[in-house]
Amino acid sequence: MPGSRKLGRETSHRLAMLRGMVTYLLENGRIETTVTRAKEVRALTEKMITMAKDNTLANKRRAMAFITKEDVVKSLFDVIAPACADRNGGYTRIIKTEPRRGDAAEMCFIELVDVVKDKEGKLVKA
Repeated sequence: MPGSRKLGRETSHRLAMLRGMVTYLLENGRIETTVTRAKEVRALTEKMITMAKDNTLANKRRAMAFITKEDVVKSLFDVIAPACADRNGGYTRIIKTEPRRGDAAEMCFIELVDVVKDKEGKLVKA
């Protein structure tokens, strides 16, 4: 696993949280979270996109083992990876925002760079 941040959780809870966040990011193209979580999600998401650029059955099965929704895996291989085909990394961007009310945690948006949502809510190449 990338990074050594424990995020205040046990291993199984942390992995489940990160799997869910990666799935949600690939599904929607943008999420709001804390900076430390975003850095962990960025590493995992970039590994998934790099793996999806090589469109093989083995890579689809590896993606299905990590990502929790089948339609997100299909979108990853059919839309996101071809949109990032000419990039050698840097598929995500972290934009810091104001601190969270209550505990003043550093908040940010993490989003996919070459992918945007169309009017119907589907991800398309930017």
